[in-house]
Amino acid sequence: MNYHGYDTAMNAVEDKLKNLPVKPGCYLFKDNNKKILYVGKAGILRNRVRSYFQSGPVHPKIKALVKRIADIEYIVTDSEVEALILENNLIKKYKPRYNVNLKDDKTYPYIRITNEDFPQVFVTRKVVRDGSHYFGPYTDVKNVRFTLKTLQQIFTIRSCKYNLTSETIEKGKVQLCLDYYIHKCRGPCQGLQSKADYIREIDRVHRFLKGKTDGLVKEIRNEMNTFSEHMEFEEAARFRDKLNALENYRNSQKVVYQDSVDRDILAVAKEDDDACAALFKVRESKITGRIHYYMAQVEWKTIPEIIGTFIEQYYFKSDEIPQEIFIQENIEDKTPIETWLTDRLGKRVSIVVPQQGEKKKLVDLAQKNARYLLEELKLQKLKLKDYIPYMVKALQRDLGLKNEPRHIECFDISNIQGTDPVASMVCFVDGKPKKSEYRRFKIQTKDTPDDFAMMREVVKRRYSRLLREKKQLPDLIMIDGGKGQLSSALGVLNELGIQNQQIIGLAKRLEEVFFPGNSDAQMLPHTSSSLRLMQQVRDEAHRFAITFHRERRRKRTITSELDKIEGVGPQRRKQLLKTFGSIKKIKGLSVEELVGKGKIPINTARNIIKYFDEV
Repeated sequence: MNYHGYDTAMNAVEDKLKNLPVKPGCYLFKDNNKKILYVGKAGILRNRVRSYFQSGPVHPKIKALVKRIADIEYIVTDSEVEALILENNLIKKYKPRYNVNLKDDKTYPYIRITNEDFPQVFVTRKVVRDGSHYFGPYTDVKNVRFTLKTLQQIFTIRSCKYNLTSETIEKGKVQLCLDYYIHKCRGPCQGLQSKADYIREIDRVHRFLKGKTDGLVKEIRNEMNTFSEHMEFEEAARFRDKLNALENYRNSQKVVYQDSVDRDILAVAKEDDDACAALFKVRESKITGRIHYYMAQVEWKTIPEIIGTFIEQYYFKSDEIPQEIFIQENIEDKTPIETWLTDRLGKRVSIVVPQQGEKKKLVDLAQKNARYLLEELKLQKLKLKDYIPYMVKALQRDLGLKNEPRHIECFDISNIQGTDPVASMVCFVDGKPKKSEYRRFKIQTKDTPDDFAMMREVVKRRYSRLLREKKQLPDLIMIDGGKGQLSSALGVLNELGIQNQQIIGLAKRLEEVFFPGNSDAQMLPHTSSSLRLMQQVRDEAHRFAITFHRERRRKRTITSELDKIEGVGPQRRKQLLKTFGSIKKIKGLSVEELVGKGKIPINTARNIIKYFDEV
């Protein structure tokens, strides 16, 4: 393995990009202070590292990362598998800011089997690498308690914390405890159980925790029958109780397959900068447990990239490697990851994307769980005091705004060839609509289709009123339209003496963002949460304006139809519509119905019938 470091004072980043090797390895991006920003791996270092510096539309987060890169280091490895292992070690050591962050699992409980002559079995949240075996982590505390309780019912293992060695046993330093007398321990502390016999029981515990329960059921049933045949009914009854406890545990697990292949079912859900991975463990045809992890710093990562990162980080620490891993989408580094896991397990490990049938349903189930868990995380964040949603922060970052756009107001004009022109203003606070602050405007100064003049009018009416009432201005004003509409709104703000107001225009056709004083539009990636927020605000303003416009047109149509009839004035028109509901229903009525139910004079009723017959 060869290590190459570069001195940024002597070589520019551009020169280093030219000299990257066509070999597998890891790369490290550093800032001016030599702090590591990002660690990655590649099958071909030259291609992967150069891809960050290519021109064209890139995610704002990648753009922010590239701007900070002042130095590049790389480590050449002999294979992609070696690069994968090295990447995990480097991420664990340096914890770079821009790498996907798998939530630290130290808060989740494990079941630990200690590395002693007479191992202990207990729940712990602390992992000590002393040769002990760990099962978990268990993200469901109820599940780990149920598992441990069942384990204690089935297996006779010590619960004491003594350091049992040959010396302490021979000297009789430890006294028998209650567990011995109630048959929950066989007294290894007094030499009443040999080390070999105790280790056999611990081996059963291992198999139980791995989900290998079919063989245990047969063994315990055989021992029960043996004691029964020898007329040792008390011992036979104890093994019957163990068998019942084991069967109850097995019955609590969902059966999904009829084969004995160990599988993990993995799916990921992503929203903004957060993701959740849900993993089901299938052992001996049953789902034996579910775990989940939350991940941060994922906005610029695709679902396959997140899945690949999770597999690497999770199985790097886990002692349980299955023969098959089902995932929702194929990952780029599938072959080296499979090779690495195969080496660890000693058997062929396959990563599979099921396309149909029960296997696909299982992956879909895991994906639903991941989505629900991610929504739960979002709700928890919303409850935090002064929480600012990620999409609001992303909008500030991507648009280069000075202040966080927590309060957004957006304007939209709606008219058809200048008729019944209206405008709407919607308000979003912390990324959510605040409908009590919505406003709608009847355009007063223009009857011709002049969107610029209409925009000037509504912006002036809105903010002159806020100034009069001494109310807070929004953090960001959004104008639905391009440079012309934005210039109209900006001119009004200048007239009102409103300076340094954050304002943008969003054009529908190409989703271009326009800024004051800049003729060139900015394009944001279509997958970015900031663009998604702007589209949501703009579409809501459009919906609100269209609804108001249709309402005005309907009223005008109704008014013009009935007002043309002799004898129908405003009050009688209102009475007729209230009684019959619509013009369409009035058209189909007889003179008798209009007079009787509508309570209008017979001559007026005849005029109504005559008018609609002639139209």
